[in-house]
Amino acid sequence: MTVDTNNYYGNISISDDAIRVVAGFAVLDCYGVVDLVPKSFKDSAQELFNKESYSRGIKIHNVDNRIFIDVYCIMKYGVSISAVSESLKKSVKYSVENFTGMIVDSVNVHVVGVRV
Repeated sequence: MTVDTNNYYGNISISDDAIRVVAGFAVLDCYGVVDLVPKSFKDSAQELFNKESYSRGIKIHNVDNRIFIDVYCIMKYGVSISAVSESLKKSVKYSVENFTGMIVDSVNVHVVGVRV
């Protein structure tokens, strides 16, 4: 799917894969996040053949020009999960809104595990 927007210059279509990569860079740039993980077994099987690791644990939904993002990640042992999650939400929201020019309605963080 794509996210479509109109402005003075014309129509702009941004693919969900591009938004996933931008969100993935923002997630992995946050302190306390170790890695992104696939959402399901089907996605993990597809990742064996896909070189793109930045979009691995990101799920994008768009409804009525609003973007909803789910992030599945592993965090570092010893960090405050709530503090890192809030920082992650703000970073992803800012990065995607700056990239697309559209409103990110929510960023949901799913902590799948903790790694030492």
